[in-house]
Amino acid sequence: MNGSLLDLEGIHTYRGAAHVLRALSLRVGEGETVCLVGRNGAGKTTTLESAMGLLPVRAGTVRFRSRDITRQPPHERAKLGIGYAPEDCGIFPDLTVDENLQIGRWLAEDKGAAEDRSQAIFPEIEQLTTRRGLNLSGGQKKMLAIARAMALAPSVLLLDEPFEGLAPLVVTRFIEAARRIKAMGVSLLIAESNVTNAARVADRLYAIDRGEILFEGDPQAALDNTEVMRILRG
Repeated sequence: MNGSLLDLEGIHTYRGAAHVLRALSLRVGEGETVCLVGRNGAGKTTTLESAMGLLPVRAGTVRFRSRDITRQPPHERAKLGIGYAPEDCGIFPDLTVDENLQIGRWLAEDKGAAEDRSQAIFPEIEQLTTRRGLNLSGGQKKMLAIARAMALAPSVLLLDEPFEGLAPLVVTRFIEAARRIKAMGVSLLIAESNVTNAARVADRLYAIDRGEILFEGDPQAALDNTEVMRILRG
């Protein structure tokens, strides 16, 4: 098993009065792609936001390279090497593509590596550098969100529903990008609703329902598990 990079241990997280995550634990190893699969509302986004520090953890521990970061704010986690591309992309609509990317580069310790990595994943972004965020398609916004997170030169990248709403051919393009990111030595934690897409890219898979992990293991084992598939498909 690879050395552990990101660990969530016994996490309890609330959204307002709603108790969303219930003693959730998962880990992402060095150089590993892990998918967190579940239906809408199962707790996937809350898990990523808890890992990133965007939601306060009520109980439990978040560790990065064995360091307790449970109380650290998001910008400090980003500087440590945790990248994040949210489901809504979080693109600044009035900024150009290049200006959006600069935000990640400003935080990166190694500016050269940051630029090289962000350009290598989606070369097509080079043709969009002067276009404003509000004029991008949904797929282009997702590309930019991932490239901006990679501009930070992270050790682990959190992707929230990167394949959602994309045509099958475009999904394949994004899966290729995820593999390219992994080949760069970056670990990934991907929240995904479609278990078949997740199985195409994951080394290991967690299935979540109602804020609890109900399966951990090989993606094919999840596909072969009748009870897990029944829950994931609702």
